[in-house]
Amino acid sequence: MVRRPDLTRIVLSVLLMGILISGSFWILRPFLLSTIWATMIVVATWPMMLKLQARLGRRVLAVAIMSSAMVLVFVAPLLLAIQTLVENTDTLTRWISELATSPLPAPPEWLSRIPLLGAKIAEYWSGIAGAGKGELASRLAPYTASAAQWLASALGSVGLLGIQFLLTVVIAVILYTRGEAARDATIRFGSRLAGDRGERVVLLAGQAIRAVALGVVVTALVQTVLAGLGLAVAGVPFAGLLTGVILLLCIAQIGTVVVLVPAVIWLFWNDAQGWGTALAIWTVVVASLDNVLRPLLIRRGADLPLLLIFAGVIGGLLAFGIIGLFVGPVVLAVSYTLYNEWVREEARP
Repeated sequence: MVRRPDLTRIVLSVLLMGILISGSFWILRPFLLSTIWATMIVVATWPMMLKLQARLGRRVLAVAIMSSAMVLVFVAPLLLAIQTLVENTDTLTRWISELATSPLPAPPEWLSRIPLLGAKIAEYWSGIAGAGKGELASRLAPYTASAAQWLASALGSVGLLGIQFLLTVVIAVILYTRGEAARDATIRFGSRLAGDRGERVVLLAGQAIRAVALGVVVTALVQTVLAGLGLAVAGVPFAGLLTGVILLLCIAQIGTVVVLVPAVIWLFWNDAQGWGTALAIWTVVVASLDNVLRPLLIRRGADLPLLLIFAGVIGGLLAFGIIGLFVGPVVLAVSYTLYNEWVREEARP
């Protein structure tokens, strides 16, 4: 006599497992972002840590150096910005006092020659300059409250970012210390789910993470160095501060244009047409590296189609923010591998 499956027992077991998994994610939700970041950083820099360990002979020293380097990458631009502001306090004070007492200048002649919008912008600028500061203050008054709210939320976000960064460093230290155990557990989990195919998927996910990190970080460093040299040679003030800002923007995948374009405008504003033109050309060259150097570096680190990696980086960034730079290519890489394995198995018979 064939026994019927106990549907009630199966449904209750699946329901209980779902509740336990959901509850675990809900409890660990404040730590998920830091855990993902730490995992991405450790996976990307694990070969470097092993080389340090081989040279130094001890895991503790290698972990200490890697953690210190991680802190410096994020803290160094902030310290550079603070140092630049302290060294140029007198200059900033003088600029603020001159801005408060000097009248609004007339629009430059080149502004009206910009196609489409140049004439309208110049006309609007002339109207504000002719009306005086009182008219400008009245026009800006409705936006003051919104600006204050935005500043308060930005300060709160900075504090939350600092806490997330500390958690990321702590989790990264733990993963560096117990990296082999975490790797073996992940591979066993993948093998338990899908056998040899699951193990290959786990290894491919690690390669994708390492390739994306290589492309993002190296491209950001190259763009920052070139942009900083351009700002310094062109004579733009606060070049060190702007270089630190560019590094953060490049890591966040915002790019160098946000800083370099206002610098070009400032040079033209101060009648430095030669340096302004040169920096504008340099801006185009530096910004174009983002679309050339990063895909090539990512392609070298993972044996995946370039279009797949590019779609994963851009789509992940739009869908999940900065963390999507790493999550997007990994998800597409795993899906692509599973699809290929499934197609090959169907074609073999």
